[in-house]
Amino acid sequence: MRINENNYVDKAEEAIKSLVEESKQKCRGKVNIVTTSKIRNLLAMTADIYNQVLVCQEEVLSDDICGRIEYLRVRFMYEYGRDDSKERKVKNFIDKTNILVLLKEVGKTKHNYILFSKYMEALIAFHKYYGGKEQ
Repeated sequence: MRINENNYVDKAEEAIKSLVEESKQKCRGKVNIVTTSKIRNLLAMTADIYNQVLVCQEEVLSDDICGRIEYLRVRFMYEYGRDDSKERKVKNFIDKTNILVLLKEVGKTKHNYILFSKYMEALIAFHKYYGGKEQ
């Protein structure tokens, strides 16, 4: 999946709607997807990196920032592997949203990371809009 300035909001909405619909089918109409609190630490890391990227003067990101982005990818992989629940809420969220693929595609580009960060914000907005819960 590729995102760009023109489609990242639609892609985020599609992913969350898909998660919600699957959940409703499995849970007798109830929305039972990953909670905001479950992904809050990852969102905080994303935002922290975003703040560093914004002040970066170059389009090519420093090795330090790229290392932090790679660590963010590791944290998503950790949460993915850690999800051994029968509902697979975290795994489903990461799979449907293609977060790991998109993080890898950021590379060393400031523009790509800013776009990824906006996509994450859109995911959370639609998560809340379509009935995702806080816990």
